[in-house]
Amino acid sequence: MTRIAVLAALVLLGLLAACSFDDETVRIDGSSTVFPIAEAVAEEFTLANKGARVNVGFSGTGAGFEKFCRGETQISNASRPIRDSEIEDCAANGIDDIVEIQVAIDALTVLVNPNNDFVDCMTVDELHTAFTNGGASTWSDIRPEWPDDKIIFYYPGTDSGTFDYFFETIVEGVDENATHRGDGTASEDDNVLALGIEHDQNAIGYFGFAFFREASEGLKAVAVDGGDGVCVEPSFDTALDGSYAPLSRPLFIYTRESFLRDRPEVLAVVNFYLESSDTLVPEVGYVSMPPELLDEQFRKLKQFLP
Repeated sequence: MTRIAVLAALVLLGLLAACSFDDETVRIDGSSTVFPIAEAVAEEFTLANKGARVNVGFSGTGAGFEKFCRGETQISNASRPIRDSEIEDCAANGIDDIVEIQVAIDALTVLVNPNNDFVDCMTVDELHTAFTNGGASTWSDIRPEWPDDKIIFYYPGTDSGTFDYFFETIVEGVDENATHRGDGTASEDDNVLALGIEHDQNAIGYFGFAFFREASEGLKAVAVDGGDGVCVEPSFDTALDGSYAPLSRPLFIYTRESFLRDRPEVLAVVNFYLESSDTLVPEVGYVSMPPELLDEQFRKLKQFLP
């Protein structure tokens, strides 16, 4: 869908006419992975709607939910589903009308320095060995034929949904009693991780696909063998068809029924995430949802639309 078509769709729905942009700011925070989508949405939405104010932060999925549950934000970006404990925290503050909307698909990407000429593909077990507490400290600890050089680790901070997803899928997924190593460089800012990997020849790390695409000249993506002996590289196609397993994942935003019902500017922004997804999501480096999945998200908004 073109941007003109996006704006036309919004006008036809009557959302823009219902908004009093001068009175309210829509505050968005949460996942650094979803941040590029939210930033693009905010930019396009405010350009199209004079007086609209949309503020976007990236404190991490977990910290974003904390702000959302305290009533500080109207939309929370998340690179994992909300946890039961977070739902309970929200409910304790009277927030019991949470709505989950999927906005894109990501291929969580494992990266090494481009001068690394021996790591092209890793199995799930090898990734587990690399990132597990007490696991590999040198490349040869992962494969005997690899160099006996010390590995430098980079990974998202513990407030990150990307950290949570990788931990649950790779670290805990192989051994439920394992913990993630803590002797590397951790940051909720993916740019910090990208720069670190780019400048450390023996580095390995992981973050979202969009940040890899943004800094791809200074990074090398590692293909992943999900267990069937086939090395699959992260890409738009492999994330969409699920062959990049187990590291392809959904990306979400969360809001409240009361916001969708009583605050038309929030409804307009949430609707814009979906209406513009075919254009903005690929532009920032993620994968658009297939039509049937996108329609499923629109159905969640149907009851609130004019």
